[in-house]
Amino acid sequence: MRKAAIAAFFVILADMNKDTIKIFYDGDCRVCDAEMSHYMKIARDSGIEYVNINDPDFDFSQYQISRDDFMAELHVLDQTGTFRVGVDAFRLIWSKLPGLHYHVLEVLTGLPGINLLSRIGYRLFAQNRHLLPKKSTKKGTA
Repeated sequence: MRKAAIAAFFVILADMNKDTIKIFYDGDCRVCDAEMSHYMKIARDSGIEYVNINDPDFDFSQYQISRDDFMAELHVLDQTGTFRVGVDAFRLIWSKLPGLHYHVLEVLTGLPGINLLSRIGYRLFAQNRHLLPKKSTKKGTA
């Protein structure tokens, strides 16, 4: 266990870049994938790396976070090597995106009442997104 913790520390340390964050998202979720694809288009040079956690080559163990935990909510690894989850992850992403509306979203979702409602809404979505149609993997399938 100690070797695994040390290995995870070095993986996270290697990921730490002053300007880079790493988004871990469910690429099989149609809504999640569409949102990340949108971010990729508008923020090509914003210091964001995107990791589809359903990629067969993705190794959950290198971050010492279970597959179930990664699948439960959006995770972002920030510049300090700290994971932000759920609404906090989105707030960090929005702070990196171009466009005033993303920065307004970041600020608004940090306000006490709105933050609570955002967390409740996101948690409901995250827990029930498996009920939505999956992303198409072949033409004509869902």
